[in-house]
Amino acid sequence: MDFTGKVVVITGGAKGIGRSMAEHFQAAGARTAVMDILTENTLNSNLPDFYFTGDLKAEQDIQLFVAEVLNRYGKIDYLINNACFSNKGLLSGCSFEAFDEVLRVGVGAPYYLTKLFMEYFREGGAIVNIASTRAAMSQEDTESYSAAKGGIVALTHAMAVSLAGRVRVNCISPGWIDTTGEEFSKEDKEQHPVKRIGKTEDIAKLAMYLCSEDSGFINGENITIDGGMSKRMIYHKDEGWEYKG
Repeated sequence: MDFTGKVVVITGGAKGIGRSMAEHFQAAGARTAVMDILTENTLNSNLPDFYFTGDLKAEQDIQLFVAEVLNRYGKIDYLINNACFSNKGLLSGCSFEAFDEVLRVGVGAPYYLTKLFMEYFREGGAIVNIASTRAAMSQEDTESYSAAKGGIVALTHAMAVSLAGRVRVNCISPGWIDTTGEEFSKEDKEQHPVKRIGKTEDIAKLAMYLCSEDSGFINGENITIDGGMSKRMIYHKDEGWEYKG
């Protein structure tokens, strides 16, 4: 896909899925503006066109980032809300403040960025929110992250309706994605119906498609990309699975 001349804004773009998306869009000709809490010296290569070190929990940092993006480019084409983190949950004693921090980054910041940018999207603009399969299924002690990812899924269809005819808004829910390049066991791979762990480029390529005109009739959707893992039905003693509570 050709994104020459397009401006894409990505949060959490210093590493992992966010960085992969920034690199893929840039390789396709887009100008990339990235906001991340990590400093620029964490990026050894493939620097985005504009990198802003800031905290998405801080309203002022978001305002400064948006102002600089608009000062540099005037308009944007795509906003990708990727940044999030976990403060665990009930079993780890996650406090009200710690829980709220995750929601501010995972749900509040995407809302506020959209609010600040919404009058500055060019025709054909799109927003892609990055959720998780944890929005629909959980391990224990994951309440802060799961709540944020559930929130961004709901925010997606709400914004799609509010921005109807102006900006399309869709969501991606990744499953297990390798963001470190480590080695995985045969069992880790084989449990997935596609027989491998996900790659960051799997998410990047879908994000690019959802921003392109080829996906022009897709709006308000949440697309799961997990190698089919969440479709596998698991019962004790079935297909070699054993519950050990």
